[in-house]
Amino acid sequence: MPSPLPVFVSVVDSHTAGEPTRVVIEGGPDLGSGPLTERRARFQAEHDHFRSGVVCEPRGSEVVVGALLCKPVNPDAAAGVIFFNDVGYLGMCGHGTIGLVITLAHLGRIGPGKHLIETPVGDVHTELHADGSVSVRNVPAYRYREAVRVDVPGYGTFTGDIAWGGNWFFLVADHGQDLIAANRSPLVTLTTAIREALIANGITGADGALIDHIELVSAPEDPANSGRNFVLCPGASFDRSPCGTGTSAKLACLHAEGKLSEGQQWKQEGILGTVFTGSVVSHGDQVIPTISGRAWITAESKLYFDSSDPFGKGIAF
Repeated sequence: MPSPLPVFVSVVDSHTAGEPTRVVIEGGPDLGSGPLTERRARFQAEHDHFRSGVVCEPRGSEVVVGALLCKPVNPDAAAGVIFFNDVGYLGMCGHGTIGLVITLAHLGRIGPGKHLIETPVGDVHTELHADGSVSVRNVPAYRYREAVRVDVPGYGTFTGDIAWGGNWFFLVADHGQDLIAANRSPLVTLTTAIREALIANGITGADGALIDHIELVSAPEDPANSGRNFVLCPGASFDRSPCGTGTSAKLACLHAEGKLSEGQQWKQEGILGTVFTGSVVSHGDQVIPTISGRAWITAESKLYFDSSDPFGKGIAF
């Protein structure tokens, strides 16, 4: 049986380039010790009600990404973190890591400089700069398959690349859509249909992994930038930011195509026009991406859980 929810949960909210992060700083479940992969599995198996209670309505929304602070295995790490959203758990989260670093600085736990963050998919090296921006040296990224065709009922055939950037992505350039906020509803409908078609056709990431992020890419709106994207996240939400792991996946594909050299900057616009700046270094047949962006604190609060509340464990749509 799952353990009861705590009465109070202390959180700090932020947004990174428009995308919200909610960091749980007190009142989270006791996941014990050991690797974060094991603790994430324990979180999912025994405390999933906590995930939904924190980020789902009525306390959150489908767009909120949660971040549970954990004691790191490596004593030199600033923090361990498990990211989650309204439908499940994430491997890595680029915007969430930027938000986490700003939150730790806001709490006085770190200052400007380099900080190691442990995640379930590997260590992430971050740097809080004096101007308040944050750089995230992500886990290795790579293009897994190129030019994969999938028939999408009601839309036709799409061709895209499958890439890992800390999560699994299907990246599509030839989609015929305007990647603007006013077009968000049809963009969500299309990308959801693409994801469902990938599942129906057995198209996966490595080792049969679910491709749960769909990324449409295009030329930038601002000629000062390099490209633009729209990213469907797990569930039915889209990323308001340029998506850190999605930008990492895009950089891996560009490098594989010979279109991005080591150290060359790529400025990735998101659906709101906000920008992450990225670059890569080679790592065998993979790349190590570094993504830079800004986050802002929006709230400090305590979430209250009343045992008589019929929606105390969140509303699942």
